[in-house]
Amino acid sequence: MRFRVNLKEAGPIHTTAARSRARLSGRRHRPAWQSNVAAARMAMIRVAVIGAGQWGPNLIRNFHNKETSEVVWIIDRDAARLNEVHAYFPDVHAAKDPEEALRDPSVHAVVVATPTSTHYALAKEALERGKHVLVEKPLTTEVKPGRDLLELATKYGLTLMVGHVFLYNPAVRKVKEYLESGHLGDVYYVSMVRTNLGPIRVDVNAAWDLAAHDLSIANYWLNAEPLSVSAIGGTWINQGIEDAVFATLRYPQGVLVNLHASWLNPRKARDITVVGEKRMLTFDDMNLNEPLRIYDRQVSDVRIPPTYVDSFASFRASVPKGKISVPKVPPGEPLATQCAHFLECIATGKDPLTGGREGIAVVRALEAMQRSIRAGGREEEVELSC
Repeated sequence: MRFRVNLKEAGPIHTTAARSRARLSGRRHRPAWQSNVAAARMAMIRVAVIGAGQWGPNLIRNFHNKETSEVVWIIDRDAARLNEVHAYFPDVHAAKDPEEALRDPSVHAVVVATPTSTHYALAKEALERGKHVLVEKPLTTEVKPGRDLLELATKYGLTLMVGHVFLYNPAVRKVKEYLESGHLGDVYYVSMVRTNLGPIRVDVNAAWDLAAHDLSIANYWLNAEPLSVSAIGGTWINQGIEDAVFATLRYPQGVLVNLHASWLNPRKARDITVVGEKRMLTFDDMNLNEPLRIYDRQVSDVRIPPTYVDSFASFRASVPKGKISVPKVPPGEPLATQCAHFLECIATGKDPLTGGREGIAVVRALEAMQRSIRAGGREEEVELSC
């Protein structure tokens, strides 16, 4: 069964709902001429955004561009918040009940920006109504519901995408280029810190809320999924919900990834260090002008006599020799790129960079992390992908 958009009601759109797919290596493909024609003729895509909380207005702003897409519904159960956001977009329908948007035949795509625990039910309903779906990270709170969503999207020929927005960050893409070219050499380990003071969640812990970003980045950079994870967490605000999580993941080829995720920290940090065989790299997402630095420093087996240091100050100031370069990173708003990519996938039928499979991979690791926390830090295997 495949859904078709009623063109009389919805207007012209080149949707993936009626496309046929060939499966190759778990990916879907479409003849090049079809993709090119669809891209060239992409019409206005009508979007419903469910969830007008902290992140929702940013999604509405990007999709309500009146060029490639427009938001036709804003949904939020909080009437006060709904009215506040609706005041900025008075030409858009607003309602508290998601059913208002889901039953609207003129809606081509649904964006789910609600608490994580509600993702599955809303995304499932949207897919069953023949809508393309973008779900904010993480996709679901368990692997099985995520698989169910992917199966639905595949069955109906619809685009399912997860909002792992950091993979659309130009600096993250740049690091990927360095890794693929071998510029850093073999990767030894990756250290990732993501902290802030709030917002504090009540349905998922800091790992699901914050470390989901870093897991998606690590999987993308290393082109792999973790094999195992050991994690511990601390709970101080809400019973049973960890406010800070410390985790170490083992990836193939002996690569270690260490995560620190917390919403109970006085400093907002988005720091990543990649230590490679040839060079080392740091990524500071809070540094908008120079987010990347590459350190041309490495450790060799050659034993070099230590430099003579005659004072504590000199000792503190001494660092290994090596050039530090600051690569130029092209400007761009990651969320705008993500939203444009979602629309492109709807129009052309291409697979999203952060599709259902990629979203499920992150949930797999988060589930193992949760098991490890509950077991007091015991190393847990990450379920094999299938």
